[in-house]
Amino acid sequence: MALLELRHLRYLLAVAEHGNFTRAAEELHISQPTLSQQVKQLEKTLGVQLLDRTGRTVRLTDAGAVYTEHARRALRDLAAAERAVHDVQDLSRGHLRLGVTPTFTAYLVGPLTAELHARHPGIGLTLTEGTQDRIEAALLADDLDLGIAFAGDHLPGVGATALFTETLSLVTGARPTPAQTAPLPVHALEDERLALLSGDFATRGHIDAYLARHRAAPRITVEANSVQALTEIVRRTGLATVLPDAVTHDHPHLTPVPLDPPLPTRTVALLHREGAYRGAAARAFTRLTHDLVRDRGYPPAPQAALSG
Repeated sequence: MALLELRHLRYLLAVAEHGNFTRAAEELHISQPTLSQQVKQLEKTLGVQLLDRTGRTVRLTDAGAVYTEHARRALRDLAAAERAVHDVQDLSRGHLRLGVTPTFTAYLVGPLTAELHARHPGIGLTLTEGTQDRIEAALLADDLDLGIAFAGDHLPGVGATALFTETLSLVTGARPTPAQTAPLPVHALEDERLALLSGDFATRGHIDAYLARHRAAPRITVEANSVQALTEIVRRTGLATVLPDAVTHDHPHLTPVPLDPPLPTRTVALLHREGAYRGAAARAFTRLTHDLVRDRGYPPAPQAALSG
């Protein structure tokens, strides 16, 4: 009976998500009549109507909305319980689901993955790249174990542990000259042609806010949706860009040029869902992340950035 009830919950949630029995049945790989019958059986068992089938789309009733909220939580907790039962404390096996914002794939994900594999080759890694709001939502939905993004205002239930301070600079492909030892005044950017990350990136918003605050309007010639593309563009053209200093550390053909006033720093943070079960793989990854950040000499984060 317990298995049947779990199936009922998954069936109801699928219909609620799609607003349509046919599409839900396709996703579940069952027939539409079977799905409809099973949901009706659940309603009969509960003695209440969960779905309003009278409109063009199927909608949750008030009772259905309350029930599905608890159903999602129950399935999430059961999945966490299953992971806890199968968690191997000696780290001979395990799995970690990690979300990162896009710029970290350019300089942090590679070293972290290499270190994880070197220390714990039995741990598998599922890496998801996305915006910070999506990462936080995935943490709350128990679709991720940890996230790497920036400290600040987080969704309720998301905790953050500061990792390091990220600094940014103007970046060119030209070899540094003695004149570049001094910071470049921000208004000198008026004479520069820039290649910047697209507006989908939080880093771009950070840059735009800095330029607007200092009334600087450089000519933005290229917009790209990957850091790797920008490094190649800057390397092969006369364009400049703005990137985290940690990116240039791994690209000797790029030259960072400090600005005056400097671009504001940001605190990089390891995100988690407060109160969530944290398996051995997540605990091991947390330790090695702090070790790697220290060993690579990244600027320490301010203590005020610690939370959760």
